[in-house]
Amino acid sequence: MSPKTEQGGASKGAGLYDIRNFIGLLLLIYGLILAGMGLFADPELDKTGGVNANLITGLCLLVAGGVFMLWARLKPVAVESSAAAPQSPSGH
Repeated sequence: MSPKTEQGGASKGAGLYDIRNFIGLLLLIYGLILAGMGLFADPELDKTGGVNANLITGLCLLVAGGVFMLWARLKPVAVESSAAAPQSPSGH
């Protein structure tokens, strides 16, 4: 059963095609790569002033990606089915 809009038309979610899912997934992938490099590779602390930049950036990207995915899950975009269909010039 699909949700109804105020005007009575059926609406459906953008779901998988929501841009927030793509952005969140990319941030999660890059975050995993950077966090892994920060944990398992040479941190080269002399180049970054004693800070493991890969680990910190990777963790921040993981958090940001998680926020995007959570945002897309909690506030889905509803697309009206009548908005997708072209309207006739007479307005009917």
